[in-house]
Amino acid sequence: MIQQLKTRLNWGNLLPGFMISLFLTVIVGFWTTPALATGVYQVPALSSPSDTWVVEMDDVLSRSTEGRLNNTLSDLAKKTGYEVRFLTVHRLDYGETIDSFAEQVFKKWFPTPETAANQTLLVLDTINNNSAIKTGEKTQSLLTNEIAESVAQDTLKYPLRKGDKYNEAFIAASDRIATVLSGEPDPGAPIEEDNINVDSTFKSAEETNDTSATIIVVVLLIVATVVPMATYYYFQGNRS
Repeated sequence: MIQQLKTRLNWGNLLPGFMISLFLTVIVGFWTTPALATGVYQVPALSSPSDTWVVEMDDVLSRSTEGRLNNTLSDLAKKTGYEVRFLTVHRLDYGETIDSFAEQVFKKWFPTPETAANQTLLVLDTINNNSAIKTGEKTQSLLTNEIAESVAQDTLKYPLRKGDKYNEAFIAASDRIATVLSGEPDPGAPIEEDNINVDSTFKSAEETNDTSATIIVVVLLIVATVVPMATYYYFQGNRS
């Protein structure tokens, strides 16, 4: 009977520490959960296609850049009938590629050959800067597959390779696409310069965020371990 009472007391004394540990473990798990992936079903429909040119699911563009892109693409559509959309996402569903994702979004937004004929869709996955471009049949008479791929892989990515310059990247892609679809000669991809890379002694913003997150997780894990032990010894000391 005495032994059973001691056991119950031990469990009663340890319960607060256990609850705190459980709570902190849940917090740690939530904190370290990666950003949710994006599937095609999460991409919003074009409720007003004539006014929707840039869809950002990962806010990497400034308001001024979005305004400039909207003006350029809106003017292009009014003058030529060719419509261009830009889409940014942060992470794709497991097993999804940027090409398959872009293809599905293109079909979701433009489900028939007639609605897709004069369309262009440029998609960027910002977690690894993979990009893909899809074009309609009519658009390909000017924006050929070769030029389109060069826009997605060269024009768009050149500023990104210089340091994730998303605003510069999309403006460059928009300007080149608008030039070609306006019937003017293709200005071509940017000429990449071979610069000597000097290792920076400063951490990037992403590295700083990762370091901060790691420190927080370590601290929470330490607290989750120490609090139950401290609680246990505290009650043990009081009992004695």
